[in-house]
Amino acid sequence: MTTREDDLEPVELIRQSGTILRMGKAMLASGTGSYRVKTAMQQVAAALGLDRHQAHVTLTEITATSHRGPIFRTEVAEVRAIGVNAHRLEQLTHLANGLRPGATVEQVNAELDRIERLRPLYPAILNALFAAVACGAFAFLNNGGPVEVLGVFLAAGLGQAVRRYFLHRHVNQFAVTGVAAAVSCLVYLGFVEALDALADGAGRGHEAGYISAVLFLVPGFALVTGALDLAKFDFSAGVAREVYALVVLLAAGISVWAVSWVTGLVPDPTAALAIPAALQVVLRLVASFLGVLGFALLFNSPVRMAIAAAGIGMVANVLRLELADLGMAMQAATMIATFVVGALAALVAPRMRLPRITLSVPAVVIMVPGAAVYRTFVSLNNGDAEVAVTAGVQALFVVISIAIGLAAARILTDRAWGFER
Repeated sequence: MTTREDDLEPVELIRQSGTILRMGKAMLASGTGSYRVKTAMQQVAAALGLDRHQAHVTLTEITATSHRGPIFRTEVAEVRAIGVNAHRLEQLTHLANGLRPGATVEQVNAELDRIERLRPLYPAILNALFAAVACGAFAFLNNGGPVEVLGVFLAAGLGQAVRRYFLHRHVNQFAVTGVAAAVSCLVYLGFVEALDALADGAGRGHEAGYISAVLFLVPGFALVTGALDLAKFDFSAGVAREVYALVVLLAAGISVWAVSWVTGLVPDPTAALAIPAALQVVLRLVASFLGVLGFALLFNSPVRMAIAAAGIGMVANVLRLELADLGMAMQAATMIATFVVGALAALVAPRMRLPRITLSVPAVVIMVPGAAVYRTFVSLNNGDAEVAVTAGVQALFVVISIAIGLAAARILTDRAWGFER
């Protein structure tokens, strides 16, 4: 008598385990933190009738074990595509939250098939425009005037167009980051030189704006989700995300330094514009809203999600800048502002049926000290250790403050974060 393979293998458990792992891979590829990946996988496992599910999630890998009665199955998967897709993350979150006991593998796979077929919400030209708007707003918030804002707008837009073109052709991400940074810096330099040629001397004194032109390359999602993973004591995922973010910044920073070394561009901070206080607040509100909106749309967020994130980020970022102007240390002001972001996201996200992370992360990306990070790399390469250390330490403490503020808000508003299980 021949024994069939199906009589020896737990076929149904294999199918269920594969579907759960597929959900985890989709969530991870969308850019969310490991905590949310594990939660979504557990939701699918419970709906499919498994007794228990455990997973170990890093930046690019998932090791998952599904338990049913006395048997279990362990699988390992790798996700090489590192990116952010807020629209897909929203759809996956709705799927996981909407599952009820009795769901079948076929039902879950059908929904995953539908979500995986979703195309980007915006074409390439709009994607480049979003980066241009975000970095143009950054240029103003970094004390830039009309010349800097316009130059950064053009440079960041073209840099993002180059970046998207090569990433969609699966070119190495770190190499693409370096190329995009170089393109943005050179376009900005070309703009300033053209301005000088058209109107004698009009471009002089505006060279430092090129730092803002590469801020679309700051891996804010990875920095923030990595910090939140660390706050949840998920050190393998948190450290991996922070190292990934550091390498991306290093790739961009080396490129920025190379262009500055060849062309003589200087990344020194510029003095604040002399404008009335009331007008400054209004302009900061507008710039903060547009900056967060641009980044949210760059993450493929639906319009209503992007507007909600922009509203939250606008309030919090202007609060941060005003507190700093009153003499508060930027680290403390950032901590308060990010706490406000976390608290507002906790109020808004459930009412709009949106994943909380898709509101909180774009809202704090504008607070990530990208300009200080790039100045650190350029100063280190130029041998100016004093400036490099000052800028680097400031950037480090601001990033830590972002993590503390968001984590504190999450702990106070989410029972799963406030109590260890």
